Amino acid sequence: MNKILKKLITLGMITIIGSSFIGCGRNTSINASNENNAKQDGKIVVEYWYGLGGKLGENMESIISDFNKSQDKYIVKGVAQEDYDTTFKNLQAAIAGNKTPALALLESDKVKILSDKDLLSDLSKCTTNDSDYNDENYLESFMDIVKKEDKLIGFPAYGTTQLLYYDKKSFEDAGVNPEEIKTWMDLAKAATKLTKKDGDEVKFYGWEPMWGPDNLVDASLSNGGSLLSEDGKTVTINSDEWVEVWESFRKWIHDDKTMKIHSSGQGWEYWYATIDDVVKGKAAGYTGSSGDQGDLDFTKLGAMEQPAFKEGKEAKPVAEGRYFSVPAGVNEEQVQGAYEFIKYFTNPEVSAKWSIASGYISVNKLSADTDAFKDYISKNPQAAFPTSQASHASSVFSDPTDGKIYDALKVAADKVEIENASAKEALDEAQKIAQKALDSANK
Repeated sequence: MNKILKKLITLGMITIIGSSFIGCGRNTSINASNENNAKQDGKIVVEYWYGLGGKLGENMESIISDFNKSQDKYIVKGVAQEDYDTTFKNLQAAIAGNKTPALALLESDKVKILSDKDLLSDLSKCTTNDSDYNDENYLESFMDIVKKEDKLIGFPAYGTTQLLYYDKKSFEDAGVNPEEIKTWMDLAKAATKLTKKDGDEVKFYGWEPMWGPDNLVDASLSNGGSLLSEDGKTVTINSDEWVEVWESFRKWIHDDKTMKIHSSGQGWEYWYATIDDVVKGKAAGYTGSSGDQGDLDFTKLGAMEQPAFKEGKEAKPVAEGRYFSVPAGVNEEQVQGAYEFIKYFTNPEVSAKWSIASGYISVNKLSADTDAFKDYISKNPQAAFPTSQASHASSVFSDPTDGKIYDALKVAADKVEIENASAKEALDEAQKIAQKALDSANK
């Protein structure tokens, strides 16, 4: 889920008062940001920033409310942001001004950026002091990303991967069997059959990829592409595997006009506009997050895992986590309060509830054994696809350039998807920018 590239605040300009990590069970002074709001009605206030909208936002608010009712020591105050990028941008500004929230929900690459600057608290002190904590209960693929030496720089909230959603009736009317779609090339052929035109005007699109580089990256990895060479010294985003995929999407969107993207609006507007086209009968299907499932009516829609790009290749879309992070400098009581909320959110029952309501992947292995989850899966088989896809997915890319490689891909994606630029030209330019950043990072 990505918007047009935003200019982020330079991390090198960020400073914070003090350099010590604040951990559970450790004395420290109160962060200036929370000095006047540390308590309310005798309870410790934990301000929590998250970039979720729609039903996802409502589900998060519900869990926050349930947590607040479950105990009498802490009050979590949720503050919704436009999206993940906005959360990160605002958090950087808050760190620079020493006015941070106690907890933020971030993408994995943003956690790494902040961690590399020593701007996150170490949560291992909390888990060490928690007799109920068992590291083996959590999915290793998500936990490993936030383990840094002997520290725990964050905690996975849930996992996500992008699936294919389609309108059952549209497929049936066009004679398209979803079980026969084994590759992106198959889907492109189906989109041609599904698209309805009146002369040059498209009345109904066969497919709608989601705006931004994520879908393009997934398909490129599923075509045998990689972001870096094996030795990590060369950016490979303009290889033949990448160019073939990106040029195909350019052709489907601009030349064939069998596919369409939404690329305007604030926050998640483009995302929900894409979903609406399928729900309101303007498109036959779209590529979206596992987290969309809470917004979809599966009596009318179906779901599929992402396929390989073409025959002979392996499907390798990315599966990644969203992470709870506590900024450095948050006072001891609020760190503990943040941890108590994390512990509550990721316990088997609540994590299963979140997964059922949202479609996201539970990070707690024990969630699958809850009666609620087993009953839901038996009645809603599409809910099993995210976990199934994650079992053969690519791991999220750990950008050694603090996000500059992915930023270059964002620009390239806009050139291809919006401006109808040649994929080779866009990716060649992105590779040069990204390579320069990598060379600088490797010095």
